[in-house]
Amino acid sequence: MNLFGEVVITMLVIMDPPGNTPIFLSVTKNLTEKERHRAAYLAVGTAFFVISLFAIGGQSILNYLNVSVPAMEGAGGLLLLLVALQLLYGKGQEDAFEVATPEQRTSIAMVPLGTPLLAGPGAIVATMIYVQKADTNTQILGLAIAILAVHIIIGTVLMASTKIVGLIKNSGVTLLASIAGLLLAAIAVQMLANAIKTFAAA
Repeated sequence: MNLFGEVVITMLVIMDPPGNTPIFLSVTKNLTEKERHRAAYLAVGTAFFVISLFAIGGQSILNYLNVSVPAMEGAGGLLLLLVALQLLYGKGQEDAFEVATPEQRTSIAMVPLGTPLLAGPGAIVATMIYVQKADTNTQILGLAIAILAVHIIIGTVLMASTKIVGLIKNSGVTLLASIAGLLLAAIAVQMLANAIKTFAAA
């Protein structure tokens, strides 16, 4: 139970569902309510898949690809910075959504929402550390349940947040997009800075 509680609290702090909610609403502002719900499912499902994948064989995957954690963090930062610029300036999103199929419109939930925003380098590294700590079958089961519980909580928060759109209207969502873009840009720059600092210290 101690490991379960520690994992749930740590992962929720790192994945930060309240902080990512404005970004989710901003990125999905041009979707219908049904598509926004589907996007929430896809974002959480993608994050759960990525976290589970690295929980099972994270270090082996990184070793095989000869990729370091700082390199992942830098790549994630560049991707998030691109999305942040799109949110801030709003260029190209409307035209893309007009010609896209419903499946393509909601696929934005997979990247960047599912990864690297939710399942980013911090969450991946934390998961790999907790896997190393889990020595017994009971601890491994507790870890698995904790990871599942975290994603259920995140999914619930994102689903509930879709009701906000009806209250703040289009003008509110536009303002939210600008704020979210600024926050996302700051997160991206911090990820890049952390990656550069780690490479410089190596």
